[in-house]
Amino acid sequence: MLFNSPQFFLLLFVTLFLYYLPALRKLQIYTLIGAGFVFYGSHKPILVLLLLTSIALNIITSYQIATQKNRATQRLYATVGVVLNLALLAFFKYAGMLSLTFLPKESPVVNFLTSIPLPIGISFFTFQGISLVVDTFKSQDNSLFRNIKPTSHTVETTLFIAFFPHAIAGPIVKAHDFYPQIKTKFFREIPFEPAFKALVIGFFLKTVLADNLKDETFWISFPQFQGLSSLNLIFLLIGYSSQIFADFAGYSLIAIGVARLFGYELTQNFNFPYISRSFAEFWQRWHISLSSFLREYLYIPLGGNRKGKFRTYLNLMIVMGLGGLWHGAAWSYLVWGMFHGVALAIERLLDDALKVKIRHWSLQMLQICFVYTAVTLAWLLFKLPEFSQVIAYFIAIAHNAHKAVDYQKINVVVFYSLFVLFYHLYYLFISKYPQSKVRQIEPYLYGVCLFLIITNSGSTGEFIYFQF
Repeated sequence: MLFNSPQFFLLLFVTLFLYYLPALRKLQIYTLIGAGFVFYGSHKPILVLLLLTSIALNIITSYQIATQKNRATQRLYATVGVVLNLALLAFFKYAGMLSLTFLPKESPVVNFLTSIPLPIGISFFTFQGISLVVDTFKSQDNSLFRNIKPTSHTVETTLFIAFFPHAIAGPIVKAHDFYPQIKTKFFREIPFEPAFKALVIGFFLKTVLADNLKDETFWISFPQFQGLSSLNLIFLLIGYSSQIFADFAGYSLIAIGVARLFGYELTQNFNFPYISRSFAEFWQRWHISLSSFLREYLYIPLGGNRKGKFRTYLNLMIVMGLGGLWHGAAWSYLVWGMFHGVALAIERLLDDALKVKIRHWSLQMLQICFVYTAVTLAWLLFKLPEFSQVIAYFIAIAHNAHKAVDYQKINVVVFYSLFVLFYHLYYLFISKYPQSKVRQIEPYLYGVCLFLIITNSGSTGEFIYFQF
């Protein structure tokens, strides 16, 4: 069920009505759980069983961790919980890829494993399960779950994992951030203004920018791109960079806005990443919930930067490599993650060696352009997961200069990408001059966005991150 589908709006309005109905106030959590199962099951009803399996294993392991007194027993249940979550993810997401890599392609095992469909959103709800297990274990005084009871823990954990605004494509929510918010909500407490702003910008990014750009970036697909000119191929990469930002940032903002309508605050997931002056800053601004999760639950446990420079660089590459592989069951995603890991390691190495801070605005702009260019080129690994196709794309850029330029395609890409540019530049200006009178035009900008959502939305398309 897409956020921009009539079915979703029907589900949202019905759920809001029942949720805030005074007679049903005591059933608010159950109303959200029911909506979550309807939302998730609308794609493939059978997959609700997988979601229930994930919920059940996390309820059991986290409850045992919270109620056991012996630290060694708690550690055992935490280990079992993490391993089972990862096993569930590995079987459904990576078994086919690994079998194709290490077994004969004609093997019945390969045929079986590659035929298993990828459950939508499994990467997201699996990480949330891991967050619950680890947070419960780390909370040695049971501050996360005081006076835990089986019934309430079952209900609250089901809500945590099946909460429909973030169930399929995030943001990834940590247990220690979500559980304290579970309480009775009242209609008068809804933060309407921030919810409205998040929804308008979210739908604008998704329906106006991403959905219009997707019809052009289709031509990046193999073998379609081989007949295009070098200039078209370059601009298509810029368009895909704009599309993937608008698509995922849009989804996250919609999820945040919808959650606010129900009284829950989700973490910010994007903070204008294309103004980053370094790769480290980029990962502080892009998919913040994932980078924060990887830092807290993987990078720091591996030792972070506490065990010398070499281990720091190695940890960065391991974390980013696994983060890349989290995105998809193809070795190209691992390469994409390793690319960012190597970039982060080199960047840190240079910072440690030079200790120079660039302050002149012109050099800062060069930094932004360099990071944006490198990130945009790397996005090609998302669009073309086959290495041979990625190489063929760069070869086409080098050899297709003689082909006729399709300026109409370039104009469309430039038009919608300029909105992404202005979106970032506006934030950059406001962040430097927060009291500027320019802020007075913001209500009109939201009005323009709303008008364009109604009049200029592209053809409906799935969110890019649904595949992860």
